[in-house]
Amino acid sequence: MDTELARRNMIDSQIRPWEVLDTTVLAAFAAVPRDHFVPESYQDLAYADFPIPLGNGESMMTPRVEGRMLQALAPKPTDRALEIGTGSGFVAALLGHLTQHTVSIDIHEPFVQSARERMRGTYDNVELRVADGASGYLVDGPYDVVAITGALNDFDPRLLDMLALGGRMFIVLGVPPAMTATLFTKLSDRNWSQQALFETELKPLLNAPRRDAFQF
Repeated sequence: MDTELARRNMIDSQIRPWEVLDTTVLAAFAAVPRDHFVPESYQDLAYADFPIPLGNGESMMTPRVEGRMLQALAPKPTDRALEIGTGSGFVAALLGHLTQHTVSIDIHEPFVQSARERMRGTYDNVELRVADGASGYLVDGPYDVVAITGALNDFDPRLLDMLALGGRMFIVLGVPPAMTATLFTKLSDRNWSQQALFETELKPLLNAPRRDAFQF
């Protein structure tokens, strides 16, 4: 497979047509090799519009969803980012490319170990940890950017405790088939804005509680 050509086709045929026009985000997709983060048995589909299985019932988001998420989060070079759901490590690498420092957590230790090996010596500003972030993750926070890469049934405002003032959080809310990618921006300790971005389907975040069960 000509990976350079496949990467350009992914950007031009999948990501751009989904209204991802931010040149910084597109440059990150051009710089970070997605095939480096895909299981060997799926290498031929590394740049396809396909949710690539990772094991443990999990899969990668498609490139177009990853692109829309990053464009909405608008990470800056001075930002500190948190990803809940490391998976393959590809989104963590993209965030590492776009931010000053990124923490990515996952409940599956093999995912974290594999992602750490893939990033060794390349993404030194990405810190990978084994942790359950289904009810939030406050360690070393607050963060300027939070990407939750598994769906939640409901939103609990206490999740905003992970965000610094002005911080942005991406979450997919709902249950199939009615799921909405949503951006939350923290305006003050008690106020936030909420923007519905697009309809999609995403696997639930493991151990994700319902609204009345959130605890920090």
